[in-house]
Amino acid sequence: MTDSPGTERAVLDREGLGALVRELRARGHTVVGPTVRDGAVVLDELDSSDRLPFGWGVEHEAGRYRLRPREDGAAFAHSAGPQSWKAYLHPQRLREWTADREADGRITVRAEEPARVSYAFLGVQPCDLRAIAVQDRVLGGGAYTDEGYRSRRAGAFLVVAECTEPGATCFCVSMGTGPGAPGDAAYDLALTEVVDDGGHRFLVRAGSPAGAEVLAALPRRPADEATAEAAREAVAGAATRMGRTMPETDLHALMAGTLEADRWDDVASRCLTCGNCTMVCPTCFCTSTEDVGDLTGDHAERWRRWESCFDLDFSHLPGGPVRSSGRSRYRQWLTHKLGTWHDQFGSSGCVGCGRCIVWCPVGIDITEEAAALDREWSARTLPPTAPAEPADARGRPDGRTAGP
Repeated sequence: MTDSPGTERAVLDREGLGALVRELRARGHTVVGPTVRDGAVVLDELDSSDRLPFGWGVEHEAGRYRLRPREDGAAFAHSAGPQSWKAYLHPQRLREWTADREADGRITVRAEEPARVSYAFLGVQPCDLRAIAVQDRVLGGGAYTDEGYRSRRAGAFLVVAECTEPGATCFCVSMGTGPGAPGDAAYDLALTEVVDDGGHRFLVRAGSPAGAEVLAALPRRPADEATAEAAREAVAGAATRMGRTMPETDLHALMAGTLEADRWDDVASRCLTCGNCTMVCPTCFCTSTEDVGDLTGDHAERWRRWESCFDLDFSHLPGGPVRSSGRSRYRQWLTHKLGTWHDQFGSSGCVGCGRCIVWCPVGIDITEEAAALDREWSARTLPPTAPAEPADARGRPDGRTAGP
């Protein structure tokens, strides 16, 4: 938890959290946050803070996810679920245009105008905050921008919930993306949930003028040192309880140096190429288009939808798919995520949320694969140790005296 100089801090109780939802809705925002549905913590539109997952946590491991009740009644003490905010900023399926044949034979094409919506995201975890920043560069920056994304992102109000309860597959510390929200990150409000003998409350700080304005409209009290210290300890403690770690190596160089590693065959023997990892990843952005028409032949539509590099047709060219094997498709995903993403966008494409591990049907672990590649690369690149030669009386194995 890092504050910028002059950052205003306050404390909200549960009623204050409810007031935050009401205030955001009154300002015209569609409030989206975590809630419990279908055996998971999912994202949905909230009409009240009562729909937050108070008293629910999660247990997960590679290929496994379960809800579990919590005795402390915390609302944000859960790690990443099956959805990310990508589903709202970069929707899974969007219509791009429609075409109609008129009675006189003329064809009229109408571009689909982006829906005007102003989201307020409540409970954005720091790893997902970084994922939004990554997609800002991919889809909202550079020479080619997605205007629909830019429109949705420009109106979004971000309320970060700092992580105090990492899961078994979390590794945000390895990626420098959590568990606290850094002071230079782009958010409007950041809150840290505290539940102790002093009660259930939220330390809140503003990260933007818009955030300060909303905070000023809420029932709050000045931040006290006991709450601030409890919040700092909770976030610092979370940093020591990460369930996974990435190997401490240059991942960009590792991916470039292991393109022919034997490990790719090992992981390919387990990978189903189902694409689950790309669907739940908060930064994967690839799309494809599909054209559909009605039975009359007078109406057609073009839709954009999420696509996966694990799809055999993803790299299809007239001569066939470029990456026909599961080995090549898994390698494409991992080397892009951890390696060539740096070349394209100046950062890693992985934020350490662990979703790809949890929602892989066979439990493939990105940190385990990176560590295995690192071991293989080290074994191939380190020079072999030469057998020791007997030293002469002057201590040099070659008989020369010390010195030049």
